[in-house]
Amino acid sequence: MAERDRHDREGDGPEGPFPFVKEKFDVAGYVRRTRGGRCFVCAVVAGDPAYDLEQVVFEDDQHIAFLDRHPTLPGKVLVAPKAHIEHVVRDLDEEAYVRLMRTVRRITLAVEAVVSSERTYLLSLGSKQGNAHLHWHIAPLPPGTPYERQQFHALMTENGVIPWSLRQAAELAVRLRAALAGPAGG
Repeated sequence: MAERDRHDREGDGPEGPFPFVKEKFDVAGYVRRTRGGRCFVCAVVAGDPAYDLEQVVFEDDQHIAFLDRHPTLPGKVLVAPKAHIEHVVRDLDEEAYVRLMRTVRRITLAVEAVVSSERTYLLSLGSKQGNAHLHWHIAPLPPGTPYERQQFHALMTENGVIPWSLRQAAELAVRLRAALAGPAGG
């Protein structure tokens, strides 16, 4: 195996307990885009074709759920209100907050039905300085992930992202939509 592959590999490989490879991520470029570019959630809501990797897996009048363009874990999904809201609690009344959390739960159950995980991380990240649009991350931790590669390590793009293609995104989106349409997800 090449030195770069050995450095970037997060586990034993396809036959081992941690069956995916991560590649290095341009964090500085990402920061420039998030701080100086268009709101990515608003772009997904608007159907901007430049955001085709963010395959939409769920949408209702108030919420949208889509695949993460830069997944750090297999099956990572983001859930957001369609309206450009920035604060996770303060900008939502209690009813809107509960509806959003019900949506997060529903999407999480679909993710867990499709993607093997020993635990699922749920968190809201972003700030007024970048990625301001409120969104929740649903990040399923694969079984067998070594402890030192769990929690924040597993979520940080600085530790690499999973190589991702439009074909892979579309295939996962179909499976997630089917889980959401089934008896438990509907």
